[in-house]
This record gives sequence, structure tokens and C-alpha cells, in this order.
Amino acid sequence: MEIVLCLLETEVILQNTHKRTASLSQAEDLALKSAAYFGDEMIQWLGIEEKVLRAAPTEIVELEARHRYEDFLYEMENGSYYHFEFESDAISEKDLKRFREYEASTARLYNAPVITYVICSSQVKHLQDSITEGINTYRVKLIRLKDTDADLILERFSEKQSLPPDRKDIIPLLFAPLMGGRSDRKERMLKSIEVLRSAENVFSRNDIQKMEAILYTFAVKFLDENDLKSIKEAISMTKLGQMIWNDALEQGRKEGRTEGQEQASDRYSRLILLLSEDNRTDLIIKIASDPEYREALYKEYGI
Repeated sequence: MEIVLCLLETEVILQNTHKRTASLSQAEDLALKSAAYFGDEMIQWLGIEEKVLRAAPTEIVELEARHRYEDFLYEMENGSYYHFEFESDAISEKDLKRFREYEASTARLYNAPVITYVICSSQVKHLQDSITEGINTYRVKLIRLKDTDADLILERFSEKQSLPPDRKDIIPLLFAPLMGGRSDRKERMLKSIEVLRSAENVFSRNDIQKMEAILYTFAVKFLDENDLKSIKEAISMTKLGQMIWNDALEQGRKEGRTEGQEQASDRYSRLILLLSEDNRTDLIIKIASDPEYREALYKEYGI
């Protein structure tokens, strides 16, 4: 069953080779949320046997007008709601109190039990999964990505080269940069991009672009300038890279100018960085799918 989300979906955060900003520190969190676009497959890969009925709203608004944004929430066939949070750092008591508050509000709103899963990419080996206050103990279910060997997953893809991957195959591939293993992140990302290229005729263009965007976002967050250059070169030959290049060519024809592929990518990257600096990250999705609006913002920022 395919879950189509009408929620925040991260496209790609491209890196300006001359500038890295603190605003990209949330890139990993955004990319992980995008991975949840493949909700049913992700839940199965995580070892949860129950089936998803649909994605539930994650914005909880109470009378005091406090907005709480959960990462992802699914209504399950067993009558429960499964709440997912993504954490790149060690889990603190403050985090657990926040998750408990989300759970309580969601349970009251839907009159149903809620279980919180925390998918953590931190290097910390011993993560806190509960807090006790008064007579009550609150507990979450932890999934530590570093406990999974990314090399074994990538090796399985090599063994199945004659068969195209399906959506269930892709989920662990997208998480590979955050897992454990002998190989470094650059190697994993390049192999993952290669697998996605081989699957471009299996999935829709939209799905492929989302997958490539997730991997590229991780590259921006974790790799240095030299390693990132290799990822950019690989991405330039994918559907995501072609989208940026083709849109730039089309707009260039309308305006009577020519634009190189690297220049088009740098222009797009610059816009992403400026939107991040201005706290307009909600527009990143829109500019990735709306060429006309993207051009309007180019003009607004004088790019």
C-alpha cells in the first residue's frame, strides 16, 4: 500500500561550494522526514508488522494556540497511532518530555493509544529511552541506525543487480549514510545514487527525485568540499540533476541567454541557501517543483 503524504516533504538542499551555513544543520532531520514519504515500506523495514491505514495530521493545535509539530504520525490497522520522531543527537530528558506531550495530546485528540518510535542516527551507544517522574514512567521505542551494517545492505544490491529494486528495498538504501559499517559515507552515497539510477525506469520521476534529494541532503550535511564535489558530479547525471539543468535551459531560452550546467546548479544552490538564511525553508519544496515560482524568487534575490 502506498502512502501519499500531504505533509512537509523535503526536496534537495544543494551546497554552494564557497559557503556553508549553520542553517543547514537541520538538513538531516528534513531528509529523514522525507524518507517517511515511503511510510508503509519504512515501517515494514523497521520490523513493525502492523499495517498503516493512512498518514494522520502531525500539526496539533490546542485552544491556547500552541502549535506542536510531530515528525510523522500513522493510524494503524490495530487501532493505534504510531508516532515517529527522528533524532540526530543523543536523546535528552527534554526530548522525552516533548514526545510524551505529543503522545498525550494525540491520544486525547483521537481517543486511541499512541506509541512513539524514535529513529536515532547518533553515535551514542547507550541512548535514554524513558523518564520517570512521580509514579509514572514514560518510555519510547528506540531504533538506533548505527546498529545496522550499511555495507551488508549495499552488498545485497550488488547481488541483485539483475533485478530492479522495489520500494521496500529502497528504504534501507536511503538510511545507509546514517548506519554503521566499514565504508565511509561518500562511498555509500555514491553506491546508493548508482542504485537509484538503475531504478529510474521502475519508479515515478517524482519518487526518484525525492530519493536522490534525500541522499544529496545527507551529502551536504556530512561531507567536506572535496567529497561533495564527487557527489555533485554523480547527481548531475540523475533525474534530479537533469531537472535543474533542463529548467535552467528553458528559462534561458525565454530570456535569450545561455547557462552552463554548473552555473545552473550554483544558481539553484544559492537560492536554497538564501531561503535557509531567511527562515523561508517552507519554500524549498515549492521552488523544486514550480519553475515559474523559482524564477520569481531568483529575481527577488537578484540571482
